[in-house]
Parts: sequence; C-alpha cells; structure tokens
Amino acid sequence: MMHQQGSLMPSLLSDVFCQCQSGDTHLGVDPGGGHTEDPTSTAPRQPGAEDRHSEPGQSTHQCDTCGGPEQEHRLKVLFQILDVNGDGGICVNDLTIGLKKLGVHRTEHELRKIVKAGDKDLDGQLDFEEFVHYLRDHEKKLRLVFKSLDKKNDGRIDSQEIMQSLRDLGVNISEEQSEQILRRIWRGHIWAPILYMDKNGTMTIDWNEWRDYHLLHPADNIPEIILYWKHSTIFDVGESVLVPDEFTAEEKKTGMLWRHLVAGGGAGAVSRTCTAPLDRLKVLMQVHSSKSNSMHISGGFMQMIREGGVRSLWRGNGINVLKIAPESAIKFMAYEQIKRLMGSNQETLGIAERLVAGSLAGAIAQSSIYPMEVLKTRLALRKTGQYSGIVQCAKHIFQKEGAAAFYKGYVPNMLGIIPYAGIDLAVYETLKNYWLQRFATDSADPGVFVLLACGTTSCTCGQLSSYPLALVRTRMQAQATQQGGPQMTMSTLFRHIIKTEGPLGLYRGLAPNFMKVIPSVSISYVVYEYLKVQLGVQSK
Repeated sequence: MMHQQGSLMPSLLSDVFCQCQSGDTHLGVDPGGGHTEDPTSTAPRQPGAEDRHSEPGQSTHQCDTCGGPEQEHRLKVLFQILDVNGDGGICVNDLTIGLKKLGVHRTEHELRKIVKAGDKDLDGQLDFEEFVHYLRDHEKKLRLVFKSLDKKNDGRIDSQEIMQSLRDLGVNISEEQSEQILRRIWRGHIWAPILYMDKNGTMTIDWNEWRDYHLLHPADNIPEIILYWKHSTIFDVGESVLVPDEFTAEEKKTGMLWRHLVAGGGAGAVSRTCTAPLDRLKVLMQVHSSKSNSMHISGGFMQMIREGGVRSLWRGNGINVLKIAPESAIKFMAYEQIKRLMGSNQETLGIAERLVAGSLAGAIAQSSIYPMEVLKTRLALRKTGQYSGIVQCAKHIFQKEGAAAFYKGYVPNMLGIIPYAGIDLAVYETLKNYWLQRFATDSADPGVFVLLACGTTSCTCGQLSSYPLALVRTRMQAQATQQGGPQMTMSTLFRHIIKTEGPLGLYRGLAPNFMKVIPSVSISYVVYEYLKVQLGVQSK
C-alpha cells in the first residue's frame, strides 16, 4: 500500500481501526463506511475475512465496534512508536520523528494542530488516553464524510459521486473533469486529498484508502460538516454580531459564497420585517419602562397603535433592513482579511481563532454602520409627524447634536460583541459536537429541526449574556429624545439603573426580545432555503 510520498504505509498504521466487515462478527454494523455482508447470503466472502482476527482453536476476535482487545494493543504499539523519548506523552517533536519512521510526512503546522486538538489537559502533549480519544473522534468524522460522498452506498467513491457532491455545492463539472480529479491532475482543489488516495489505480477510492490518508492528518472543520452546519448566515434575529460562518474553498472559488450571503441578506430582511413590531416594542420598553412607568406587552402594542395607527408598529424597520447588506459584506471581508493577518494557511479556523477573528470583524462592521444603529433607535422612538424619513432624521440629529451623536452608546455596543459572539459560538459548537458524537451515523446533516434548535438556543444564550449592555446602548442612543433628561455616560447609566430599578432594570424589554427569536429563526431559515434555490445554490 503506497502512501502520499510513495513510501510503504506499515500495516500497523493502516490497521489502527479494525477493517473487519464480517457479517458473522458484526450483524447490522458498518464499521468501515461500506456495506455490510448479509450473513444469510451465499455469495463468497472476502479472502481471509473469516480468519483475519482468529486462529484455529481460538474464539472469533471482536473488533473496535465490539470492544476487542487487538485494536487496543495496536494503539498501544503505535503510541510507543510515536512516543520517541519514552516519557509517556507525544509532543510535536515526537510526532515529527515517529511519523517519519512510519513513512508518514506532515508539516509542523499540521502536527501542532493534531496535538492542540487532542490535548485536553493543555500540557502540550498527548498522553495515551488523549491519543486514543483523538484518533477515534477523528475517524468518526472521516467516516461521516465518506458515507456522505458514497452516494451508491457500495463502499467506494467514483467519479460520478464526485460529480454529484460538487453539484450539491452548486458546481457543475463534466465526467472527464471528475476523472481528472482521481487521476491526480487537479491540484489545490477542495477535494485535494483524493489526489493521493487512489493507490491501486482503479479510479475509485475505498474506505481504507480514504482513512489511511487522513489518519493523523488534522481536519478541524471537514468541508462536508461545514456545508451542513452554517448558522450565522442562515439565522437572523436582528443582531448582526455572530461570528461569520466558515465557507469551503470551492464555495469561495465558484462564487457560491456570495450567493449564500445574498440569500442570507434577503432572509434577514423578510425576518426583520415580520418581527419589526416586537423589535419596536422592545426598544420602547428599554427606554421608557421603569418601576414607576411599567409597560406590558399588550399595553405597549395598544399604546403604539393609538399613537400612530397600525403602520407605526414598523417604525425604524426601513433602516434596520437597509443596514443588513453593508454590515454583512464588511464583516465577511474583514473576517477573511483578519484570518490572513493571523497567519492561518488553513481553509478554516479553530474555535478560539474564530472567536477572535469574528469579534474583530464584528467590531469593524459595527463601527462602519453604527450611525445607522442610532438612526434606527431614533426612528423607532419618534412621534407621529416628527420626521418625514431617514434623511430628515439624520439632518436633525446632525444640526441639533453634532456628528458625535451618531456614536452615542458605541462603547457598550462594542463591549457586547465579545460575550454575545463568544457564548453563541461556544454553545452552538458544543451542541453541534454533541449531536455529531451521539446521533450522526450516515451523514453530518442534522436535519431542519436539529439545526433550528441549535441555532435558536445559541442565539438566545448570546443575547441573554449581552442584554444589559444592549439596554444601556439603546438608552444612550435615545438620551437626546428625552426632554430635560440628563446625558449620562455608560458607567453612570449602569449605576443609575441599578440604584433606581434594581438588577432587573437591566433586562427591560427582554420578553418581546425572546418572543421574536423563534419566529425570526424560522422565517429566516425558510426564506433562505427558498432564495438559495432561486439563486442556483442547491441544497444537499
């Protein structure tokens, strides 16, 4: 069996995970990404299948899926080989030397990612337990990808299946081009690993070839998983401070990325318009509600309708929709540039790196469009006939309060990005990984309801964590609209709210805010899927 660089791949490494597909041993179990044998079938079995793990006079070996001892033994032997200095831990230097002995070559960056991914106790090396956990978790993800690509479920990936997988991404290629991928002609492609996997020249790739290449090869965000688990592009809850989604290299290369963003922007516009009455009610409660002036949901709606009619429920929605496009575009472009400045040469980032890059990109985007945030608040709070539109409102603020008024509440807004984005990302990744570990069998596709549930939960947790800062920001933006009211700084306003209203005063308007989360997420998802079809982005 030949490896990427042409050296022999020792059977020890390729057999880390049992390759047994015997129907006698594993009734109904598919341990290797291919089909399982029917124990009642009369078809001839694979040569050696019946004695791969057994000898005369011994009981049949049970593989990894059954908890057999030989797989554990192979892992221990492999660990001892890679633990070059024999200190009970595998560091980057150990991996470099040990893998070269096995004929496996990885870059230092790749080896660091392997150690970082498996190092649970953060001591800079992998002990045996961490090593085994990393390999088993990694193999499970690889199996999901293989099964997703194996459309025919015959245990092999051929050119037709590569064509179908790329077509699902919205990329149409010919059969000849698909075969060229298998013949090692297309370099630097999203499917680049395939260039080295067809070792026997059969124009197909089986599970063992796929796994042997990727074993001990880092892949934090496998493209197949990235495709299914986007959420910041899909879900719009009115707050655009989520960490941007990762996109595969092929989506960027073919322009599918911008179609996704356009579909996401259109979905956000529809979602915000449908939930605008709740959003305006939230702003009114944040600014005007207090212990002495309690405002309830039904009373707030009646007050708005009496003052300006039904149309007044949508005040401020126009500017809220208009700011989607520039904010999304600036945030994504800033995110990509920050990824380059961080020195990452990988297609995707780890969670910590994503949080840093996403928070910085969010701060840049919010800084660029922040005057529109102030206008949104002022327009939502305006009385009937106060302004004729967005332009007159902007002129009025500039003439009466100066240019600095367009950045009132800027500091609490920036401070709110980190807890919102951080908690949303952490909760979403935790739920995603839990589902992949516990329930993913044949595909990384979670389905509509799981995706909606994970997105709604993470967005809600993010909003809850940063809500006090959002309330203070809104009150600072609205200060000039309150006749004779004091102009307070962020810290002074915090102390004033705590003193006069108690801690609960920092959560005024939380009820309508949470009421709009589920409809916002649901509407944006449905519209996003519809627009994807209209724009030629095919769903899997």
